[in-house]
Amino acid sequence: MKVLVTGATGFIGRLVVRHLREAGAELRLASRHPERLGSENEAVPMPGFDAPAAAFLELTRHMTDVVHCAGLNNDQGNATEADYQAANVELSARLAHAAATQISGRFIHLSSIRAVIGAHVSATIDEDTLPAPQCAYGRSKREGEIKVLDAYASHGRSDAAVLRLPPVYGSGMRGNLATLIRLANTPLPLPTGALTGIRSLMSSEAAVRAVSHLLSHPGSLRPIYVAADVPPIAVEAIIAAFRRGFGRPMRLMTVPAGLMRPAATMLGKQAFWDSLTARQICDPALLVSQGWAPEADPLGRLAELARLGKS
Repeated sequence: MKVLVTGATGFIGRLVVRHLREAGAELRLASRHPERLGSENEAVPMPGFDAPAAAFLELTRHMTDVVHCAGLNNDQGNATEADYQAANVELSARLAHAAATQISGRFIHLSSIRAVIGAHVSATIDEDTLPAPQCAYGRSKREGEIKVLDAYASHGRSDAAVLRLPPVYGSGMRGNLATLIRLANTPLPLPTGALTGIRSLMSSEAAVRAVSHLLSHPGSLRPIYVAADVPPIAVEAIIAAFRRGFGRPMRLMTVPAGLMRPAATMLGKQAFWDSLTARQICDPALLVSQGWAPEADPLGRLAELARLGKS
């Protein structure tokens, strides 16, 4: 197996690289920062979305499979819609077309539940959830999914799959989970009684195992997969797990949500607050039915993450 991993220096990409290397795969690593990848595997610059077609053909030449982790995440506060379109739509489409013409194996495209649902919408999400992205990032991820699957279909192939991930936690995480862990590592009392949200999360290790599963399982691929730890977790329990890991007192106060939302709005944090009160549950039943095992103790893993961060 010769696998091209794009975004190989990213949060999930670097873990995919480590896992596949330990499994004995031959790797080509593509990144905007190939100098960070060392000399253990072939490292090449990631072409820009407007690079010549020959650059993408050269990138995928002699590869058997592709894991496409590269993209622009929604933690880039100054990113424009055009930036997201270039990184998450056009780049993905051009890579998929090149791969479909010359690789013999699978194309695994990492996506997000933001491709189908906004951060403050309450819903249960599975492969049949009707996409309704509500931000520039989410729209770009959905369009990228369509472009990748259409590229493979245009070549008469069905061995590309989209893996939609919920918020992923692990060393180096960003976004709302990074904000929560920073808040948990303070002596401040936190108004968790108002945090009614329940969220599906995913450990970075479980995400990598899902990628490996899709690369190697013997059955045919479905176009879309949803992954998550089991069970989903209350936001209050997430904060408590972080504080337990840091060895801090809980100091969790019950404050009515009716008081907290106006305060969050005054501080310019309404979107963040709304995301903490939504109930977003991902159903990984399809992956589980094919033999993938989700993380079974997410609270323990969250506490361990905080403990390691403290040490």
